[in-house]
Amino acid sequence: MATNLDDAPVHLRGNGRPVTEEQTLTELKITGTVPAALDGRYVRVGGNPVTGDSSHPFLGDGMVHGVRLRDGQAEWYRNRYVQTPFITNPDMNPTDPAVMMDMKSSKANTHVIGHAGKILALEEAHFPYELDGDLNTIGATDFDGALQGSFTAHPKLCPITGELIGFGGSPIEPYLRYHRVSADGKLVQSENITIGGPVMMHDFNITENFVIFMDLPAVLDLNLAMSGDMPIRWDESYPARLGVMPRDGNDAQVKWFEINSCYVFHPMNAYEDGDKIVLDVARYAYVWRDNAMDMPPSELWRWTIDMATGKVHEELVDDFSTEFPRVANSVVGQKHRYGYAMSMSDGGKPGDPNAARGGIRKYDREANNWSDIDFGQGRVGGEPVFVASADSKAEDDGYLMTYVYDADTDRSQLVIMDAASMDDTPVATVELPRIPSGFHGSWIPASVVS
Repeated sequence: MATNLDDAPVHLRGNGRPVTEEQTLTELKITGTVPAALDGRYVRVGGNPVTGDSSHPFLGDGMVHGVRLRDGQAEWYRNRYVQTPFITNPDMNPTDPAVMMDMKSSKANTHVIGHAGKILALEEAHFPYELDGDLNTIGATDFDGALQGSFTAHPKLCPITGELIGFGGSPIEPYLRYHRVSADGKLVQSENITIGGPVMMHDFNITENFVIFMDLPAVLDLNLAMSGDMPIRWDESYPARLGVMPRDGNDAQVKWFEINSCYVFHPMNAYEDGDKIVLDVARYAYVWRDNAMDMPPSELWRWTIDMATGKVHEELVDDFSTEFPRVANSVVGQKHRYGYAMSMSDGGKPGDPNAARGGIRKYDREANNWSDIDFGQGRVGGEPVFVASADSKAEDDGYLMTYVYDADTDRSQLVIMDAASMDDTPVATVELPRIPSGFHGSWIPASVVS
């Protein structure tokens, strides 16, 4: 059974406990059948404080966990720290303003993606870190000197052009900068975007022709940063807005639309529908209002921006708490029918891993309903990553991958689920050591990184 370590902060109890060693394991045990066409790496990153302690879940040191699949086998599991300055100098304070402004001083703990032959570990306030195919660190990258300032943890990969589209925030002006990276990995456009102050813009949206910025009331407070606390606070007086800009546009072309006060870490997707832009998002009423852990459950909402009238229609889709929403890579920025999100219940016993129950919720936005995969009592998954089948003929023809932690065994598994049927029984399960709770990841095909 997992233990809570009651003297530790809540985020470092249960499966939040950091692991203490890097491992390489081969010839992993499989239950079921790994589809033979799956050739690549499933990689996820999260915070794993090298000192064993951190003041907030967002401030742990980035550790990637990856499984190499090929020819129906799970060839290896590796976990590796991203070798940022915090690994060699763990006494550095990540909320020190001087450290915050050093673009190489990333925690690299939020997302990991593959693009233009590279694996990138991302964190929104600094440069990306490049990894090799064995998950070892190559180093910080600034796109051959073209990147000035930070690069988001949530860039969007356009399935039509192959572009990687992102942005960066800053505690000093310019507070927001837009970036567009070509399919071959060259930073081809950067634009300063005017917003009202230094906010935590964690994610954003693209459509076929536009980007949508979310300028929301979670603001940077340097006084909190200098005190060593999480440097973000809720500011009810800061207006919540959505900014729509052509993908090749600039600051003068941004159109702003007011919405009700709220926060969104992660949108599911966005697309154009005539003169309207539709966004599905995991919406919070507020975040960090009273303290650094104050966060109500998120709900799935739909926002419809009417470009002609300047109004936004806001609609609750599902009041069940879900997070880390995703769609198939093939429909990013396009009209989607299906979306997938992590679901979890604490069983009425917050902090008790044995009471938790997790799964995946699949949304059918055309039929306006949903279905669920249930991992079972004491079993909690993470962000579901969709991987299309080799001969995919439908949007949901493929698999959902995530790591699942089992509190009873205190170990983890990579599960491969059928996205179309949403059957609770995995297509395949790969047995792994315990992988702490983490953030985001990707399926990186061998065609992207050999």
